[in-house]
Amino acid sequence: MESIQLINTAIIKCKEKKINSSYEERLRKVCESPVVDILSKLITQLSESEKISRDQAAIEVVETIRELDDIWNDYVTMEGIDRLKSILKGQ
Repeated sequence: MESIQLINTAIIKCKEKKINSSYEERLRKVCESPVVDILSKLITQLSESEKISRDQAAIEVVETIRELDDIWNDYVTMEGIDRLKSILKGQ
């Protein structure tokens, strides 16, 4: 059990090293971007057209974007696996 705790701690510490500490500045820039302005309008429009709260509309937008990202991550991973299989078959 102690080994698992050490590994888990090491994984977290490695992630900590990768954190970009300028997140406040990055967040400010993103919040001031035209994309966020458009997303705000989209959320309002979705809220009105679906008769849901703005909070729920925002959640739906984020969940949809995340789902698209997950789908493409899976696709790219499968493409890579297929290529590796082809390479290994050729050896």
